[in-house]
Amino acid sequence: MLTDSELRARLHFWRAKGMGRSSLRRIVEHFGGAAEALRVSDSALLEAGLKQEGIAAYRAQARDAALPDWRWLEAADDHHILVPEDSRYPALLKRIRTAPPVLFALGNPDLLNDPQIGMVGSRNPTQGGKENARAFAAHFATNGLTVTSGLAVGIDAHSHEASLDAGGNTIAVVGNGLDIIYPLRNRKLAERIATQGCIVSEFPIGIPAHPQHFPRRNRIISGMSFGVLIVEAALQSGTLVTARHAMEQGREVFAIPGSIHNPLARGCHHLIRQGAKLVETASDILEEIAPQLNVWLQQDKANPTTPGQAVLNLSAQLPDTDTFDPEYAQVLDALGYEPLPIDQIILNTGLTADAVSSILLMLELHNLVAACGGGHYMRLGSGTGN
Repeated sequence: MLTDSELRARLHFWRAKGMGRSSLRRIVEHFGGAAEALRVSDSALLEAGLKQEGIAAYRAQARDAALPDWRWLEAADDHHILVPEDSRYPALLKRIRTAPPVLFALGNPDLLNDPQIGMVGSRNPTQGGKENARAFAAHFATNGLTVTSGLAVGIDAHSHEASLDAGGNTIAVVGNGLDIIYPLRNRKLAERIATQGCIVSEFPIGIPAHPQHFPRRNRIISGMSFGVLIVEAALQSGTLVTARHAMEQGREVFAIPGSIHNPLARGCHHLIRQGAKLVETASDILEEIAPQLNVWLQQDKANPTTPGQAVLNLSAQLPDTDTFDPEYAQVLDALGYEPLPIDQIILNTGLTADAVSSILLMLELHNLVAACGGGHYMRLGSGTGN
């Protein structure tokens, strides 16, 4: 964890116009921290690789420019400011070239290192698009995945709502300061996410939403996720920006096809032609990302300060039933060949709800258990599913 003086210094630099993520990264690397950089000359900053206009903007701003950020941080226990050195900073996001050097989080920041699926789409979806978004999000949430989206009206909002309604987690990434709710019509949803999930932004407190902020927001959605699902999108759509970020970051891109007469299907069809994976069910996606999820679940428990560090290793397989970890065996032993509610599985095993959901997901993907609807599961047999 950073000292207060170092965090204040980074917030001060982060607010200066023309002092972007690369400049702040250079400052920290060159001087060993931003607090030290506050005391050096312009020539020393130039030597560190900063541009003259960025230095001028930093010098011109008030000494207490970051005071709103600090006051916001201290105002409530669910207000957090994360930097890459913080173990709660999303590990997958930290690996991308354009990772933000500062993240503001409202809610539960521990969710940021849970396995996530990004879901984005049109702000004016068809009824079918709404239904698809809700069905996919609910399935992901029921199987222990966190749904990450952008809090926009339309597909984003339906994805967030359905994941929460299913008892799962959701993360909203926004293009404004966290003291502002945008769009206002999603106020109640934002309040619900802040209570039951997490809202994150790279923008300081007091910064309003602006069109140019949303592409920056989109790279964070994809950067934190194993993959991104495009539900509906027109050809000229900001949704496709998220897909492009995902492809550049090496993330999986999934798209739901639609009618050739539906203009909101054309963006999905375009992405499929560009290499996105055509999906018809949520299980198509779960099967595709199963190896990554398996590695995430099996990562070294002796190193809890670096959550998610192994998720990009795609070669691991679920162990044979004879060599299961005890928790996997517990869940299998708790199941019979008749549907059992997940609450009863949790009670029978004594494991946490999150652990049971994640284990059930992996067992389902390897054809050892089946989801029967309504939060019920049953055992399928003794094979490994390989």
